[in-house]
Amino acid sequence: AVAGNTMTSSTEARNKTLWIVRTFMERIRRQGGADGEVIPWGPTVYPTRTKDAANSGQHPQIDCFPFPSPTLHFSLLPTISKETDVPHFDVFNGDADGICALHQLRLADPRESTLITGAKRDINLLRRVQAQAGDTVTVLDISLDKNRDDLGRLLDAGVRVDYFDHHFAGEIPDSPNLTATIDTAGDVCTGLLVNRFLKSAFLPWAVTALFGDNLHDAARTAAEPLNLDASQLQQLETLGTLLNYNGYGSKLEDLYFAPDDLYRKIKPYADPFDFIASDKTFEALHNGFESDMNRASSIAPVLETEHCAVFSFPDESFSRRVSGVYSNQLARDNPHRAHALASLLPSGEYLVSVRAPLDTKTGADELCRKFPTGGGRQAAAGINELPADQFQAFLDAIQEQFR
Repeated sequence: AVAGNTMTSSTEARNKTLWIVRTFMERIRRQGGADGEVIPWGPTVYPTRTKDAANSGQHPQIDCFPFPSPTLHFSLLPTISKETDVPHFDVFNGDADGICALHQLRLADPRESTLITGAKRDINLLRRVQAQAGDTVTVLDISLDKNRDDLGRLLDAGVRVDYFDHHFAGEIPDSPNLTATIDTAGDVCTGLLVNRFLKSAFLPWAVTALFGDNLHDAARTAAEPLNLDASQLQQLETLGTLLNYNGYGSKLEDLYFAPDDLYRKIKPYADPFDFIASDKTFEALHNGFESDMNRASSIAPVLETEHCAVFSFPDESFSRRVSGVYSNQLARDNPHRAHALASLLPSGEYLVSVRAPLDTKTGADELCRKFPTGGGRQAAAGINELPADQFQAFLDAIQEQFR
């Protein structure tokens, strides 16, 4: 009420103040009431704004006091609109990394948006964005290179785009409408890039994203400020694995939950431990994961050498669901060796997941880009539709790549 009655002389100031008040009240709601009970690792928000920031027109600063970390500071997204009715699109990969990246951003900056996502391999998502001049788009965890034409279309139309990603990007367009945060290092994921942007405001979700992308060493390093015990760290590892597991499939029907629905289930929870304890989604994914992994472990490799191993899975939904997480497990069990899992598709082609040796975390993307529909990142990549008559060529190529 104070914000609404005292700031009416300036629409911009009023909107910013309302956002701060709304965010503050939302944090109180998530903490179970106005009695000040603090959720571990969930930020309690106190609004501050310096005179210099107010005069310069910068967005407000939020002081976060995540228990048990020291005071942290983060700014709102640089493309936050000054008008609340500007259409916004959130475009994100349907795996653990994409979901956790978006969740962090929307915890920091709640806003209404059109969600655009799909199964993990459905990465040409910008073609589904029909935006106009002045609209804003946030893109998370999909290759810029694979979306180059549609990104150019949006930028040329006057759409402002924030892009966070860790996949191969190629040449980044030079446009005043684009803000790109891209890091292709082998120990980085998009959730970690967003975490850096938000100055660790929601660090447990970034740790979850790292585990989901099979970056276990990086996840444990990132988690150190949280002072988690072994059981808590294991819970985040399991959550990341399950969220990633849910993203794999050649079509949405292969998945237990559509990725946009899974994000909506997570959305109310600032604390991942609350989600694990309170939402039945976690249990449903865990049961499906255990069943699929037991079936996968019974399948022998079609190629096995000192440096690589390849598995061929049948045309069944479990094969496509388990392809990524089982490849990750194989990589952890044999860190000196590269692995590929080829799942037969109804079309007769193969859906291929490739993991570089964990000791090097390089070469997977280079191998997959040798084939049509192939791509990814250095440590983990894939081929969406490998023709059956190129399967032997793939076996030869993986042995050549990793030797």
